Amino acid sequence: MPDDTTPSTRERYLERRRFLLAAGAGSALLAGCGQPQETGTPTGTASPAPESPTATGTATETEPETPGEDQPSLEERYPGLRILSPEPENAEAAARDTYTTLITPLEEFYIRNHYPTPDIQESEWTVSLTGAFDQEADLSMQELKEGYSTETVFHVMQCSGNGRSYFQPQVGGNQWTFGAVGNAEWTGTPVSDVLEAYGADTSDGMWVSFMGGEAPDGEDIFTRSIPMSKAMDDCLLAYEMNGETLVGDHGFPVRLVVPGWYGNNNVKWVSRMHVMDMMVYGDEWETDEQRLYTHWQQYSYRIIPEEDDEAEQYESIDIFDTYEQMQNPDRIRNAYVNDQLVKSLIGYPGEDSTVSRRADGTIEVLGTAWAGDNAVETVEVSDDGGETWGDAEFMAPDLGTDSWRLFRYVWEPEPGEYTLYSRATDAMDRTQPATVSAPEEQLRGIQDDQFPWNQDGYINNAYEPHGVTVTVE
Repeated sequence: MPDDTTPSTRERYLERRRFLLAAGAGSALLAGCGQPQETGTPTGTASPAPESPTATGTATETEPETPGEDQPSLEERYPGLRILSPEPENAEAAARDTYTTLITPLEEFYIRNHYPTPDIQESEWTVSLTGAFDQEADLSMQELKEGYSTETVFHVMQCSGNGRSYFQPQVGGNQWTFGAVGNAEWTGTPVSDVLEAYGADTSDGMWVSFMGGEAPDGEDIFTRSIPMSKAMDDCLLAYEMNGETLVGDHGFPVRLVVPGWYGNNNVKWVSRMHVMDMMVYGDEWETDEQRLYTHWQQYSYRIIPEEDDEAEQYESIDIFDTYEQMQNPDRIRNAYVNDQLVKSLIGYPGEDSTVSRRADGTIEVLGTAWAGDNAVETVEVSDDGGETWGDAEFMAPDLGTDSWRLFRYVWEPEPGEYTLYSRATDAMDRTQPATVSAPEEQLRGIQDDQFPWNQDGYINNAYEPHGVTVTVE
């Protein structure tokens, strides 16, 4: 544990990124927001986080090169996270102040794994290209890194279960609160480069299914089918996160990044890309009554109301926008979880905190907002239960549609206890709903200012559950 005079990992990270920016180091950006000290909110910076992974992607300079009993625990590696399960590794940001910075540092970036993090040697890893290619191939990591162009994108990665714990009645699964989301700088090879180099059929109606290589023998292969138009537009096979080599828990040596889309689409440990004219579907992709490839595309990550036994499956769809799918159940009965719904989070003040007004009687409310494939247009803040709203302002810089925006609201409260809400509206004029519906209402889309309760607790963007209660001195 560092003493009181030792800079925290977060402070060192901020200092390093500011230095890179001042030195003109391209896209390496991080905006930190100064704020007064509050009580009742953990800082999440108790001990150093990993800084440089080894070839396995799981060790640091002071760690053993192979996993074992001496391997630091998940808590030690990521001191800014609240651990939901140690294996498979699932953890979310512990403190609201994570959402006052433009780029989320590694030690505060959530982790969502279906199986334990695999131990991988980069030199032995390949990505297989199968299906509608002129030639099938196995790409080495060296070819992937050196044989194509390199691009960087800022992308909000959010677990589709973020906000699940706010569903009533409660649903199963990891009980994520607000912290299963982070904004990072991702660097890698454009998927389009690889598809074009090997002569893939990239015509309309085609799909690319990405398979992860982490599943133990006999377990479902984590697979997501991405429409060809999206794969060609902006998807990356990423091998760096925030300017550093990916660590094992985030997909080392290579993961898919689907800008603007929920984390379930961003397959880790990519081992195969398969091109065909439909999603993974049907008996061809299921063996011995085990859903080997179809589970996470067709059965899971779907919006299923109380009345349905399971999701209706489709070979192919032509509506990819999650919100539009939800509003058109006559075309897609159970929406697929694709691009993210508009959402915002207050980062300061934190939950159950006590804050003091500045000399001018104001408090600066800080937070983040994002909207998937769409730009965020406005953010509003309310301190009276949503009866009245005040406009927040965006803070520079703007890193593009796929990044979140920092917002600032100058609040002028009297002493007392308040619950603060934030709500964002995107460029399609879609605004966060207020609450989550009751199961018996059987909603499939956002309606009457309610987000639809669903059996797996997915993609909750209602603003009331995400509010913060604060005391003003």
